[in-house]
Amino acid sequence: MAQQFYVSPEQIMKDRADFARKGIARGKSVVVLGCRDGIALVAENPSPTLHKIGEIYDRIAFAAVGKYNEFESLRQAGVRYADVRGYSYDRVDVTARGLASVYAQSLGTVFTAEQKPFEVELAVAEVGETESGDHIFRLNFDGSIADVSGFLAMGGQADIVQAALAALWQPGAGLGQVLRWAVAALESPHAQAAAGVAASGSAKPPVAGGAHLPAATLEVAVLERTAAAERGSHRAFRRLGDDEVASALAASS
Repeated sequence: MAQQFYVSPEQIMKDRADFARKGIARGKSVVVLGCRDGIALVAENPSPTLHKIGEIYDRIAFAAVGKYNEFESLRQAGVRYADVRGYSYDRVDVTARGLASVYAQSLGTVFTAEQKPFEVELAVAEVGETESGDHIFRLNFDGSIADVSGFLAMGGQADIVQAALAALWQPGAGLGQVLRWAVAALESPHAQAAAGVAASGSAKPPVAGGAHLPAATLEVAVLERTAAAERGSHRAFRRLGDDEVASALAASS
């Protein structure tokens, strides 16, 4: 009789976590940053249709990295949850914290009960009346959730991008400035890789401040803090076109 091998629950969870982390790291990074004008969401994403960033509800946005089909199904579920809750109760009852809790439960259930975990990492952002009222939640593949202050980076070489943001980001900055910080942080893994090649003597080091990511390779959106006053809309989410992104990145201040 064939004997089944015993695998401890700890090893199973570790293997699932390693599998999910490897899948997420193969993608490109996304950053979310608070600013004076709202919350900026910036992704390295050359596709014009397969979005990593999306609108969930009036003042709530969603950003994700990993497998597109998996995080897109979560985004759609979040939109349905928000619509039903807003219709059944009140629009103000739809919050980023409630949505993040629902996502955490779904991700945790899949991670522990299914054979394959979701290879995704999510951010849920809600813009407030002031910068101190902003909320940014980060959700890992295992359902763990964190309330983030100011900024976050996910996917790809997230540690390098997060360290670059920590050195650059300051509260109270304008939208154009945080977009330049976001792109500089997204460029940092490319710059480090190029510097490593240059150190080996096979290439010149990158020029400081040189642009590596053109606007066409970026997906950018903003949750505008004053959308109701300026545009007469309760929907704060707005995508930025390539021309607007390029103009912001080219500005010196």
